[in-house]
Amino acid sequence: MKKLASLLFLSLAFHAQPLFAAEHKTESVTPERSLQKLLDGNKRFAKQGLVKNLDKMVSVKRRVELAKGQKPYAVIIACSDSRVSPEILFDKGLGEIFVVRVAGNIVGPHELGSVEYAVEHLGARLIMVLGHERCGAVTAAYDAHIAGSKVDGNIGTIIEAIDPAVTTVLSRGIKGDKDELVDQCINENVRLVAGQVVSRSPILREAVETGHIKIVKACYDIDEGKFDGDEGWVNLIP
Repeated sequence: MKKLASLLFLSLAFHAQPLFAAEHKTESVTPERSLQKLLDGNKRFAKQGLVKNLDKMVSVKRRVELAKGQKPYAVIIACSDSRVSPEILFDKGLGEIFVVRVAGNIVGPHELGSVEYAVEHLGARLIMVLGHERCGAVTAAYDAHIAGSKVDGNIGTIIEAIDPAVTTVLSRGIKGDKDELVDQCINENVRLVAGQVVSRSPILREAVETGHIKIVKACYDIDEGKFDGDEGWVNLIP
């Protein structure tokens, strides 16, 4: 009986704690400054590749510094595409950005929970929903919609999550070839996901409404290697 009582006490004590225990205290970086740090890093990458002192940013010393806690200033919700690695595209080292990656940069409960954790307990002030040119997941969703076919298996759940963006674009009656329409679908998918981050998470919605965090939408130009510039495929999406 005493053992059972002890186990019950421990269980109650555990559940009385916040779902995520705060790992550290962090100096806040404003959302605007966070975004600028990302764009500055991307400009370096697009122009001349990685230029940071890697001995400093990915060193044993840096690893040890981060061993007891992290304080990323931005969350990137990105696609799993092997050409779109946020740490490289934004020229960032260990501990700077908190990355959530899934095909089609969509969000479900697990992805949103990860973002909530980064914002509420790690101190991130910026969320970027990041799409990219020639996204295979969005292209597959477009093809399935046009064919009127259903994709089976777990991949099908990804297609279903992206289909609302395809439906929205096609309902506008936009003229163009497949590549042009898929581009529009990629942009629309980013917009819809950014909206879902707020609508599906009371925690993140409150953080946005109070001005604690900012959500931005962006797409990556695989050819140019950047998010802005005169010839950018798309820039930051309104």
